[in-house]
Amino acid sequence: MTNPLLDFSGAPRFDAIRPEHVAPAMDVLLAEAEAAVKAAETVAPVTWESFIVPLEDATERLARAWGQVTHLQAVLHSKPLREAYNANLPRVTRFYSTLGQNLALFAPYRTLAESAEFAGFDAARRKTVEHALRDFRLGGAELSDDRKARFSQVREELAALAAKFSEHVLDATDAFALYVEDASELAGLPDDVIDACRAAAEQDDRSGYKLTLQMPCYLPVQAYADNRALREQLYRAHGVRASETGPAELDNTALIDRILALRAELAELLGFSSYAEVSLATKMARTPEEVLAFLRDLAARAKLFAQRDRAELEAFARDELDVEALQPWDLGYVSEKLKQARYRYSGQEVKQYFTEPKVLAGLFDVIGSLYGVTVAQDEAPVWHEDVRFYRLTDAGGRLVGQFYLDLYAREGKRGGAWMDDCRNRRERPGAGGGTQTPLVYLVCNFGKGAGGRPATFRHDEVTTLFHEMGHGLHQLLTEVGELSVAGINGVEWDAVELPSQFMENFCWEWERVQAMTAHVETGAPLPRDLFDRMLAARHFQSGMQTVRQLEFALFDMELHSRFNPARDDVMALLERVRDEVAVNRPPAWHRFPHQFAHIFAGGYAAGYYSYKWAEVLSADAYAAFEEAPDQLAATGARFRDEILARGGSRPALENFKAFRGREPAIDALLRHSGMAD
Repeated sequence: MTNPLLDFSGAPRFDAIRPEHVAPAMDVLLAEAEAAVKAAETVAPVTWESFIVPLEDATERLARAWGQVTHLQAVLHSKPLREAYNANLPRVTRFYSTLGQNLALFAPYRTLAESAEFAGFDAARRKTVEHALRDFRLGGAELSDDRKARFSQVREELAALAAKFSEHVLDATDAFALYVEDASELAGLPDDVIDACRAAAEQDDRSGYKLTLQMPCYLPVQAYADNRALREQLYRAHGVRASETGPAELDNTALIDRILALRAELAELLGFSSYAEVSLATKMARTPEEVLAFLRDLAARAKLFAQRDRAELEAFARDELDVEALQPWDLGYVSEKLKQARYRYSGQEVKQYFTEPKVLAGLFDVIGSLYGVTVAQDEAPVWHEDVRFYRLTDAGGRLVGQFYLDLYAREGKRGGAWMDDCRNRRERPGAGGGTQTPLVYLVCNFGKGAGGRPATFRHDEVTTLFHEMGHGLHQLLTEVGELSVAGINGVEWDAVELPSQFMENFCWEWERVQAMTAHVETGAPLPRDLFDRMLAARHFQSGMQTVRQLEFALFDMELHSRFNPARDDVMALLERVRDEVAVNRPPAWHRFPHQFAHIFAGGYAAGYYSYKWAEVLSADAYAAFEEAPDQLAATGARFRDEILARGGSRPALENFKAFRGREPAIDALLRHSGMAD
């Protein structure tokens, strides 16, 4: 096996994959998949084993190999890899677009759905067929030939534009560097950040300190730098990335307009009145109006709290820091000072206790106590020396799944944090079958330890890690054996954040926090009085944080439901949304949409609301644990069995009701956010 992308015998051979492997592998796998499709078109009789199994075999191999390429493009970006990815993206997109419109496959699926065999299928197999029929309709299978061809062109161009959008944001982020010679200009910054800036300059053969727009540098500057001009300089550079302010070749303006126009055209081709309706066809929410009403109801509850937060911030800035006009680049800094003054609590002080080994041990202990599985270090080829590999086993020693953990920020790595699946769970039929266990990627962008010291994490970074692990557990703990509804697959998009947001709650339990802390210098656990101050500050500015998320969600849903890309202006729409809900306004030159990769490149188009939608579910789910604190294992087992294990084999609302015994209520979210009446 000379091409590692064609080796499916175990974990991917990330240490061997090169850009030159991509095209030859796609040649083989696309040919295999196309041959399988052709054979499936005329199979008779149509049964699960004769029709579904061989089709899934071929398309899974293609998806797994292409997924490895896509993953490397995100975590180990290089110009040769980008070229290989972009050269093959149209081919892969074209295959899936054509697959989704293939009436010759649509017919056998309908035959299977109407067969006597279908009545005997379990829930997972029934959902597989039902979702396939739905997706064929959403994929344009019922369109006329000319509209079908245009639909494929639109899908292909949208895929290319999304990749280009993300590349522009990455390149614009990596292109910025500010070299500072005088250490006094960095006053207020934590020592570990200053050390990292010095090391970054040395790596470039420069003296002094190198500041970047990577989160481990940018966020501390905004929160701690006494130098107001420095905060403004980085804020401005961050706020205009990938816009008309910078290099023309990195400007996302035209891409935004074109993406919106193509999405509107795609919706029209399918007979929907907006792209939002297309998006909601696979979600819990039924209409854009339902989503907008949900968001505005939550905004009405949150804005009073947000206005109070803003007033307190302005008063503190004026009275204590002699800042009369609070600017956007002051928000993080003044907020940190106010938090310290009010709660005698500094995020940087707390960070010294959350050392990486203890945090990981604490996370794995939570997983074990909730779900009865053990996490242990494992071995597999990785794409970077910092990446680690783990396995999950059950009480009987059975392998449940495995995951990669890539914690640190670096150049050439996409910002943010995410989970993605590398290989999904599958029950293989026949004598040579067995269970294919899931394998997932967990990716973050934290700062790396230096000088022999372990990395230390801010508390919000710890919650980010728990969040992504929650997504990972949704994928790893599934008991479904059919690819299309195992793990997150087939789960309504506005419910996928339930397991991830649920996990964040354990970062606020005293016994958990105490167990996952050890001061980086003394090894002492977090003192109880400091935790109590953290807890008191938990709802600090929750109103402002809530309306900020609602601003993004309203902008996204309005953009994809009521916006006319041929007539309306994107920035003008954003300003109207801000008029309605925002209490903090960026400057007119700020270009947030140009960096909003979630909706323009990340699959959240007309779906950003799902964070808040799912937060209702997750808060209510965690309340079940609060109500029975002495039944942790039993409640955890029920959560695993009714939500995580089920995957997409059952509607998310049914999963929730099976766990909670009723439909979700918003009360727990308001209470957890400090906004209860």
